[in-house]
Amino acid sequence: MSVLNKTTAPEGHVERKAEATKSDKAVAGVSHVVLILWSVIVVLPLLWTFMSSFKSSSDIFASPFGLPTVWHFDNYSRAWQTAHIGEYFGNSVLVVGVSLVLVMLLGAMSAYVLARFKFWGNRFLYIMMLAGNTFPIFLAMVPLFKILQNIGILGTYQAMIATYTSFALAFTVFFLHSFFRNLPGEIAEAAAIDGAGEWRTFFQIMLPMARPGLASVAIFNFLGLWNQFLIPVTINASGPKVLSQGLFSYAQQMGYAVDFGALFAAVTVTVLPVLVVYIIFQRQLQGSVSQGTSR
Repeated sequence: MSVLNKTTAPEGHVERKAEATKSDKAVAGVSHVVLILWSVIVVLPLLWTFMSSFKSSSDIFASPFGLPTVWHFDNYSRAWQTAHIGEYFGNSVLVVGVSLVLVMLLGAMSAYVLARFKFWGNRFLYIMMLAGNTFPIFLAMVPLFKILQNIGILGTYQAMIATYTSFALAFTVFFLHSFFRNLPGEIAEAAAIDGAGEWRTFFQIMLPMARPGLASVAIFNFLGLWNQFLIPVTINASGPKVLSQGLFSYAQQMGYAVDFGALFAAVTVTVLPVLVVYIIFQRQLQGSVSQGTSR
C-alpha cells in the first residue's frame, strides 16, 4: 500500500500542475482577447478623427470611413486661425502649466508633512484630503462662482489657476502620501546629523527619492486638467477661453453649417498633447504605479 501511495502521489501532482497550467493559459488567452478588443475600441475613434481632419465636410459624409480623396491640410490652418484654436491652445498651456507646478509643489509638501510628522490633527487632515476626492465637482460650482465673483477675479487666469490647483490638490496629497510614508527614515536622520534643515532635506533628499510617484501624479493631473470642461465653462464664460471651451464655442457658433474638417482638425490639436505626454511617460507611469502598489 505504501509503495502504491509513493508512486501515485507524484502522478496526481503532475496532473494538478497540468490542469493549473491549462487554466492559466485559458485565463491569459481570454485576457489577451479582451485587451485586443479594448485597444480596437480606443484606437479606432482616434484614427477616424485623425483621418477626418484631412477631409472636407462633403468627403466626410460621402465616405466617412475611407481615406481622403484630397488631403485638405488647410483644415488645420482654418482651425488654428479662424476658430482661434491657437489662442485657446496657448491659454490652456498657461493655465494647466502654472496649475500643475503649483499643485505638485503644494501637494508634495502637504503629503510629506502628513506622512513624516506626527502632530495633533494629522489624521483628521489626511481624512479630509481623502474626503475631498469623493466630493462631486459640480456641487461646488455655484458657491465657487459666487466666491470668485465677490472677490473680483471671475473670468481671469487667476481664477482658473486657483480653481484647478484646489481641485487637484486632494488627489495629489492622497497619491503621494504613501510614497513619502514608505521612504526610509534613516536617510532623513542622517541628513539631520549632517546639519541639513527640514527644507534642504525635503527638496534635496526626500523629493528626488519620491520621483516615481511625482511622475505618476503629474501625468494624472495633466490629463485631468487638460481635459477639464465643467470648471472653465462655469467660472470662465467671459474670460480667456481654454481649448475645451473653444471647441464647444466653435461648434456652437457654426450652427448647421459646420465645417467638420476644421472641427476634426481642432479636436486633433486638442488630443495630440495628451497622446504625446502619455507616449513619452508611459514607461515611467507603469513603473511608478507598480512601485507604489508593491509598497
